[in-house]
Amino acid sequence: MNTVATAAALSLPISLCRSSILNTKKGVRGGFRVFAVFGEEGGPLDKKSLWGTIFDVEDPRSKIPRSKGKFLDVNQALELARYDIQYCDWRARQDVLTIMLLHEKVVEVLNPLAREYKSIGTLRKELAELQEELAQAHQQVHISEARVATALDKLAYMEALVNDRLLQDRSTTESDQTSPPPSTSTQSLDTVKGRLPWKSLNVSGPVQPYTSYLKNFWYPVAFSTDLKDDTMIPIDCFEEPWVVFRGKDGKPGCVQNTCAHRACPLHLGSVNEGRIQCPYHGWEYSTDGKCEKMPSTRLLNVKIKSLPCFEQEGMIWVWPGSDPPAATLPSLEPPSGFVVHAEIVMELPVEHGLLLDNLLDLAHAPFTHTSTFAKGWSVPSLVKFLTPASGLQGYWDPYPIDMEFRPPCMVLSTIGISKPGKLEGKNTRQCATHLHQLHVCLPSSRQKTRLLYRMSLDFAPMLKHIPFMHYLWRHFAEQVLNEDLRLVVGQQERMINGANVWNSPVSYDKLGVRYRLWRDAVERGAKQLPFGKST
Repeated sequence: MNTVATAAALSLPISLCRSSILNTKKGVRGGFRVFAVFGEEGGPLDKKSLWGTIFDVEDPRSKIPRSKGKFLDVNQALELARYDIQYCDWRARQDVLTIMLLHEKVVEVLNPLAREYKSIGTLRKELAELQEELAQAHQQVHISEARVATALDKLAYMEALVNDRLLQDRSTTESDQTSPPPSTSTQSLDTVKGRLPWKSLNVSGPVQPYTSYLKNFWYPVAFSTDLKDDTMIPIDCFEEPWVVFRGKDGKPGCVQNTCAHRACPLHLGSVNEGRIQCPYHGWEYSTDGKCEKMPSTRLLNVKIKSLPCFEQEGMIWVWPGSDPPAATLPSLEPPSGFVVHAEIVMELPVEHGLLLDNLLDLAHAPFTHTSTFAKGWSVPSLVKFLTPASGLQGYWDPYPIDMEFRPPCMVLSTIGISKPGKLEGKNTRQCATHLHQLHVCLPSSRQKTRLLYRMSLDFAPMLKHIPFMHYLWRHFAEQVLNEDLRLVVGQQERMINGANVWNSPVSYDKLGVRYRLWRDAVERGAKQLPFGKST
């Protein structure tokens, strides 16, 4: 069995760099400039180090099989991917060793005995040079971390292809197509990686009618606190009008928002003794859709369509699909120790998939949200979303934010309240206080989304009791959302006219891409959905 990927497509992540050869006398020549500190005779590498056994690792590049331009079988492809990992490990060890040796130099410069023979100006100059070298070395370590993460993802992806026998399917499917030109060694890692799992990702043109498969999930449609005994909530779901209200037993029900008599909108009426009354001729319907009262005429056997409806953890859920409802509902409660401070509902003029794309992306924050929460944020040199090989959740770096897409339309995130963007590598567990967010993107229609937003905090519980505080939360949420909407609405207009909104995904788009792959599989009616471990 052959894979259509060429050897170049699975080459070392930094094959475009000049080769670096470690010489115990001369240090490292070529490669990254930060290693120039080893270029002096009798430099730090001449010293005996306690770290020798850790860093004395052979450069694996001499063992890599030369197969550029050739088609690989599965075992060869996996072997090459494993060499990627070995090389990244070797490079990371050299980067860390660089930092350790530079720290030794700093100690030497600051040594009291050394200071006796040097002027203050000389010390300052040496320290400034060492600080610059340390900054470069630290930057190199972050780059190495990214390469290791990418190489691990690539290896996991290749193993998944083998385990699921997808390589054979892919080669069969593409055998009738013209083979793409071989990749060159100067190709970027994001492009190389994108050719494998994201090759067919295309989101362009008008949104197609929703398939029945996407409807076969439980969908949150309202917060319990908004549904009183004598109130009703009109909603659109998959381009059909519905109305939610409570029956005589206090349990919620969802019926078609159209009277069976003359098609009058039922939500314009009222709720009487657990029945919704049409404002036109007074016909009354129970939560199962049955008409139980017809004033001024003989009662007929009339029933309107209803949906399975359930209440759990402060939310009203409906099942719009034709399949029998699933026995369990996803849990959307905030983590233990959090208190809900705001529950907000908004109707937005964008398709729910585009809104989910936006919510699953944090790399845009320092460019888009410059007037709200990201005001003053610096632009990181590298943004990463770290996640298991098969999963719809992970965490952002350098932002201390955990994030998860929970099918079919929910995004949960936990944010460490510190200085996002300035805490490189710091995760939420190291932050003392947190904000938890839930976004539910209900597909109202192909150009409209009903957004349910819940915000919780694990600190400052007294804020919940301040009068009119919920108005402040809503104002802030609308400000943030409006910064996004002006961009997403523009995306939607161009998408409808044929532009592909996922034309060039890069590494920090990982979670959004996985959502799109999941949704595509659902809409095709796939028996086994991708990333099922998190669903």
